[in-house]
Amino acid sequence: MASKVKKRKIKILPLLILIIVILGIVLVCKFLLDRPIKNIIVKNTTYIKDDYILELGGVIDYPSFLLTSGSKVEKKLKKSPYIGDVNVKRKFNRSLIIDVNEKKPIVYDIYSKNVVFDDNSSLGIDKCIYKFDIPRLNNYVPKKKYKRFIKALNKVNNNVLIKISDIEYSSTSLDDERFKLYMDDGNLVYITLTKFNKINYYDNIVVQLDGHKGVLYLDNGNHFEIKE
Repeated sequence: MASKVKKRKIKILPLLILIIVILGIVLVCKFLLDRPIKNIIVKNTTYIKDDYILELGGVIDYPSFLLTSGSKVEKKLKKSPYIGDVNVKRKFNRSLIIDVNEKKPIVYDIYSKNVVFDDNSSLGIDKCIYKFDIPRLNNYVPKKKYKRFIKALNKVNNNVLIKISDIEYSSTSLDDERFKLYMDDGNLVYITLTKFNKINYYDNIVVQLDGHKGVLYLDNGNHFEIKE
């Protein structure tokens, strides 16, 4: 006697519910992934433009917030010759906070045709997209003195640094670490590496000169030779 084949009825309703749930999950995921970055805040920049940061970081078009990796944005930005360090944070309101630590431009080295930064890195003047209000180094400085010179110049206050137009290495038989500073106000300053921090008192010294112009010797003693 042949056995009877039992036919199972497919329950349509549970299947439809499962399909709807899966479809709902897919649509929700797609909706969340398509949500763009709502706001980008760039912090602590002085000369770097925001558009430069956004373009280099790959977020100029405000891409998907969920698919944007903060660490990847940081990696891209750290390739910039103008950036020493950077920290990127994502906020729940779809905001991206980019905290930038700019390298400080110290001097234009005319001899090597480089812009030199506070970490002793450099960038060719022809490749530099920004103009900095910093002094020009007009001649060659021996390698043994160069790093110490950059280190000393890095300690000059910004309000004084912008008043130095040109710098020359001006060694003598008695002092092979002497430099000549051409100030924007017409004064000359002779200074040595071990006393470079004295230039930070320049504004206080100038006040005492009663408008006279001349040569200020900070390399050996502290005296002023009037020229006019």
